Formats: sequence, structure tokens, C-alpha cells
Amino acid sequence: MAVRPKTLTIAVVPVMVGSALGWVEAGGIAWPVVMAAMTGALLIQAGTNLHNDAADYQRGADDSSTRLGPPRATAEGWLTPAEVQRAALLSFSGAGVVGAYLVWVGGWPILLVGILSIAAGLAYTGGPRPIAYSALGELFVWLFFGLVAVAGSYFLQTGRLTATAFLAGAIIGMPAAAVLVVNNYRDLENDRRVGKNTLAVRLGRRVSRIEYALLMLSPFALLLLLRPAGEGSWWLMLPWLVSPGAALLVRRFYVESPGPAFNQLLAGTARLQLAFGVLLCLGVLAGHWLAGLP
Repeated sequence: MAVRPKTLTIAVVPVMVGSALGWVEAGGIAWPVVMAAMTGALLIQAGTNLHNDAADYQRGADDSSTRLGPPRATAEGWLTPAEVQRAALLSFSGAGVVGAYLVWVGGWPILLVGILSIAAGLAYTGGPRPIAYSALGELFVWLFFGLVAVAGSYFLQTGRLTATAFLAGAIIGMPAAAVLVVNNYRDLENDRRVGKNTLAVRLGRRVSRIEYALLMLSPFALLLLLRPAGEGSWWLMLPWLVSPGAALLVRRFYVESPGPAFNQLLAGTARLQLAFGVLLCLGVLAGHWLAGLP
């Protein structure tokens, strides 16, 4: 539960998308690299979640008597802060081991990405000015679970970067950031009480509802920019199949009262991002293969 498996998919999706784009560009795919990148991404997210579980408790931000979100292992007393922090260290160390192979494949740019990703994971709730306690949380998620992960996965397959990879990263990062919007909207009152100045605390519920709607719906419009001219390119519109689900989630965000019901909304947002990413990968590959048919 401390690892938060329901949202771990947001680490997998950008690796899938970046690798699919790289497959098309390079004309082949290095599966060991894909699996290593996915493993590293999962370990970094798991480490971030574990560190967050213990750090929030130690800062007094998690109180089991007032918490609206799912139970947290440290706050409930199931694990000690030291045990959870050791698990976080183990996760980050595992990511470093996997990352060594990826650095051997991709060189110093991947080393830089790995160092920044682990540092950001630690800084999310660590240090004197944690990212999670500021208005930068959504930006952090968008960058690392969107731009960085997609472009990095693409680079590992092709050895270069393109505007298409960055645009795809920007698109995939939006619903990932929306997961955090749900979390911060649900916890707004508790966060304000403990001095956790998230974007929701700073801007209020009305702006947060607009933010969630934009992050969930904009990716469908941006697909039009991602679609290149040419045969088979309309396959990139496959993610539109889940647009009704995105609209339904936005409606629920607007009408539901902040509370435990937002736990299902949070999981639903993560599932929507997964479905969007899978369909985008299928669209990228189908368009490429069908365009090559006589």
C-alpha cells in the first residue's frame, strides 16, 4: 500500500509511448532497453511514493484520523518510518543499478536524466522545501512523467531527440499531472491546515476544477498536432476512443463532493491515462505498418 500500485502505471505509460515512437523511427526495437527503462521508472516512482509515505508522517501532514485518502502505511503504524525509508532507499538503489545499463546504452544524457529523476523523487517530500509542499507538484509530474520519460525512452531507441517525442511527452504528461490534481483537490483543507501550499491550496477549488478539465481534455486536441501528414496518420487519433471516459471523469470531478469518493476518481484518472497511452502506441505502430503495405 505504501508503494501505491494503483497509480504506478503513470510511470509505465511514457516509456511505452517513447519506445513505440522510437520503434517506428529506428525500424526496430531493443526490448531489453524497454524492459530496463520500465523497471527503472517503476522503481523511481515506488521510491518516491515510499519516501512520501514516511516523510509526510514525520512532517505531521498525514493524520489517520482526518485523512480522506487511502490509508498510509506509516501513519497507520503498520510500518515504522525507518522501515519505509529503507524500502525507498532500496527502490532508488535498484533504479540506479538498472540505470547503469541504460547509461551504457544511451551515454551521458541518460546519466543526467537518471540523476535528475532520482533527485526529484527525493526532493518531492524531502529537503527544506519539498516539491509536494509547493505549487510545483503538477509541473514536476508533467515534466518527469511526460516530457523526460517519453523523450528519454525515445532517445534510448534512436540516439536522438525530435519535436514529435517532446510533443508526445507533453501530451502524456497531462493526464499524469491530473492524477495529482485529484489528490490535492481532495486533500485541500487538510493540506492548508498543515501548511502544505499546493496549487489547489493557493488557487482554490474553482481553478483546480478548470485545471483538471484542461489536463484531461487538452491531450485529445493536441493529438491533431502530433498527427503528421501522410497515409496512416489518422491512426494516431485512436485515443479519441476514450474521450467519453475522460469527459465523464471531468463531470465527476465537478459534481462530487471532496472526500473519499475522490479515491475512485484518482484511480480512474490513472486508468484513463493508461488506456490513452496504450491506444496511442497502437496508433503509432498501426499507422506505420499499414502505411508500408503495398
